[in-house]
Amino acid sequence: MSSMRMKAVEGISVGDVFTTSRTFTEKEVMDFAKITRDYNPVHFDDRFADAMKFSGKICHGLLVAGMVTEIGGQLGWLATEMDFKFQKAVYFGDTITLELTIIDIDENGLATSKAVFTNQNGAVVLEALVKGFAPGEPGKHIIQAMLAEGDPTNKI
Repeated sequence: MSSMRMKAVEGISVGDVFTTSRTFTEKEVMDFAKITRDYNPVHFDDRFADAMKFSGKICHGLLVAGMVTEIGGQLGWLATEMDFKFQKAVYFGDTITLELTIIDIDENGLATSKAVFTNQNGAVVLEALVKGFAPGEPGKHIIQAMLAEGDPTNKI
């Protein structure tokens, strides 16, 4: 059972921090390209990546940025705005850690979070500001019922 799911039931608060990490593979880049139809040669051809001043083929920025959806999905968060600032390339085999911190929740329940993505060397590769709504009382009760049922649709 995901501890983030439990936090969704309890409710998120300013100062809450959520972390996830993953290693990106060439296969994931290929799969992402098929879904998005983004076949930029910087992801597929070493010569082109070199010409663009990278030290190898790079992962799609939105594939990496999509890590926020793991946390959002576990929380039942409905995103309304995402502002990404791509700072460094992510290469096949890089392990990226995302730390997402809730920095504000307004009177309407709109939460704002800061997301910082770092690679295995501690370098910041991406930063984001993400806004959205965590589930209110009806949603919390449904997630609680899902947890009681073993959370069968949750693969984490």
